[in-house]
Amino acid sequence: MATKSICLYFQVHQPDRLRLFRFFDIGADDHYFDDFDNSAIVRRVAAKCYLPMNKLIMELIKANGKNFKVTFSISGTAIEQFKLYAPEVLESFKKLADTGCVEFLAETYSHSLASLANEKEFKEQVKLHAQTIEKEFGLKPKAFRNTELIYSDHIGEMVAAMGYRTMLTEGAKHVLGWKSPNYVYHNPLNPKLHLLLKNSSLSDDIAFRFSNTAWSGWPLTAEKYTGWLAEALEKDDIVNLFMDYETFGEHQKAASGIFEFFKALPKEVLKHKQFGFCTASEAAKKHQSVSELNVPFPISWADEERDTSAWLGNELQREAFNKLYALEAKVRKSGDGHLMDVFRRLQESDHLYYMCTKFFSDGAVHSYFNPYDTPYEAFINYMNVLSDFEIRVDNLIKNK
Repeated sequence: MATKSICLYFQVHQPDRLRLFRFFDIGADDHYFDDFDNSAIVRRVAAKCYLPMNKLIMELIKANGKNFKVTFSISGTAIEQFKLYAPEVLESFKKLADTGCVEFLAETYSHSLASLANEKEFKEQVKLHAQTIEKEFGLKPKAFRNTELIYSDHIGEMVAAMGYRTMLTEGAKHVLGWKSPNYVYHNPLNPKLHLLLKNSSLSDDIAFRFSNTAWSGWPLTAEKYTGWLAEALEKDDIVNLFMDYETFGEHQKAASGIFEFFKALPKEVLKHKQFGFCTASEAAKKHQSVSELNVPFPISWADEERDTSAWLGNELQREAFNKLYALEAKVRKSGDGHLMDVFRRLQESDHLYYMCTKFFSDGAVHSYFNPYDTPYEAFINYMNVLSDFEIRVDNLIKNK
């Protein structure tokens, strides 16, 4: 029996991109979202990533049985867009769910930053998402991952209070210090919550460096990579490989050989009898926590800083964030289901991500999939939408 573990986790998310919403549209038009752009991007990524990767994972499960397992988190907004624009993608995920070799995690329904703003809204979104996952895939989520792996001691305590016993986050160096990310840890406020930490180096070798011909590790083969995994697991317990699912075929193009690499990986890994694949929940159950992990301030898997500055690092972002969540009480008071749905779509963290002003080491990351030319354009467009939305909420309350 394998004593060491490899946990493969993929994030699946597509935001509701906003259409160009001018100042003169405020009070005159409530069509906020760019349906054409959203449809085009989802269909494109489906063709390049979701469908071929789901097919490949199904083939690998058939070839290796219970020895090959993966974990997904799919945002509620992604599921909604699959239903609208690419139902075949949702069907392919359902087929993977039926294999018993795939775990689906709970998360915020709208890929939001609610955990940093409003506990009630955060817990409601998590509950709604878990219900959606169970309805669509017949599986009740047992483990949790927050938007962009955002985590702190307090967030972990909230997650544990909802009954989850496993949570994924980043193996941030400024938090770990001398400790290795290749062990299971636990929340200091509620030790029942076990933490799986992303091995950034090995994850990013695939997610960011795979096609970089200037990288010393290029070309990356399954055999070479498995050697690195074996080296990491020589003394440690588990390697958590966490990445965006769009890594395959979208960020790393098919021509780079990324699909061939992934196809060959399980065979190479399973040559080593001492370690094997497991889902997030299985990993947390299999390995004992070695110690508590103290995270007083929120961390994430974004950028060099591994904090929340990708979404809240400048005045534009903080102003938009504060104005958005200041509307929460009004939206609830309105009692209108449609307005609540729009409010949650406006919470998607992507809207704030587009306002990021980091133009140095992380600039290329922030420009990917960004429909705006500048962060200021993203801010103005978003604030125009929020202004119109607030007017509509106020009018509904006034006329009740």
